Amino acid sequence: MGKKKKSEKYYRIIEAATRIFARNGFYHSRISEIAREAGVADGTIYIYFDNKDDILISLFEEQMKAVIENMAEQLSDIDDPAEKLERFAATHLGLIENNHDMAEIIQVELRQSGKFMKEYRNEQFIYYLDMIEGIIVEGQKRGVFRKEVIPKVVKRAFFGALDEVSRFWVLSTRRQYDIRTVAKQISHFFLDGIRA
Repeated sequence: MGKKKKSEKYYRIIEAATRIFARNGFYHSRISEIAREAGVADGTIYIYFDNKDDILISLFEEQMKAVIENMAEQLSDIDDPAEKLERFAATHLGLIENNHDMAEIIQVELRQSGKFMKEYRNEQFIYYLDMIEGIIVEGQKRGVFRKEVIPKVVKRAFFGALDEVSRFWVLSTRRQYDIRTVAKQISHFFLDGIRA
């Protein structure tokens, strides 16, 4: 039997799971806690989700949809590919700064789910990386970025730098710089290396 379509309860469960996973960690969270936080019966969870891993993956998918929409909107008014790369970095790290619970789940808890890491084909995340690749390809076509740069390598390296700083930002209490400075530095390191 298929799962029920998304409803107000589905989104309440997702929001409750975000708070519970961030507070307790994925492994120490229980379905009953998520149900209580969402104001639903334990059994209601299973109308929408198979298990705790399924909630975590659904939470990630919902978040990625919002991140992609926001990123597309942030980049839509920029013509210069170099400026787009800078805006991408600032927007990505700004989301980490402004949504600490979700950032902690993505940076720490999600990576502890065996199902997510081994079985899940993450279409949304692939699309997100492809947005970076699209900026690089556009820059190459316009002569802004060097032709010999491999867009698929740059997109992973660029995202890897943002991801590592994001993880540090989530886990560390000893931050000596603000997120905007970090975004600018990361984009400038890459732009200096790929500019034509």
